[in-house]
Amino acid sequence: MKKLNLALILLVVFFQSCNSDDCGDCFTPPENFRFELVDKSSRENVFSNGTFNQNQIKITNMLNNSPAEFKFISENEINLIQINGIGFQTETIRLQIDLGNTPVFNFYVDAERKKEDCCSFTEFKDINITNSDFELDPQTGVYRILVE
Repeated sequence: MKKLNLALILLVVFFQSCNSDDCGDCFTPPENFRFELVDKSSRENVFSNGTFNQNQIKITNMLNNSPAEFKFISENEINLIQINGIGFQTETIRLQIDLGNTPVFNFYVDAERKKEDCCSFTEFKDINITNSDFELDPQTGVYRILVE
């Protein structure tokens, strides 16, 4: 009986040691996409200067014509639209962003969720903004959309 118990203990230790090189889970969430809408000629934020208000923002998922979730961030006269959750899975996103009934720009993302060396992360294969001029601030990651 003692030999059986010893054999079971050794067997359990052996199989657990096979997992000793398991590095655990490492998770890197995808980045959020943030947009600042500014007047093309004055470069003023269209929400800060009162041209538009946040209630006029409408974001539509063009793949199924449903409303898309977003967050409006208003701090220190810096007003941004933030779109969260893109890239938690492999997906293609096509959004249309409107102010009132006027289309401002389209946003396309091709995201692939990957796992390498025990870490999961998102690779953005393509990010594209159409129907508007824009600038990307490489330091903040904010897309500045130039509104006519």
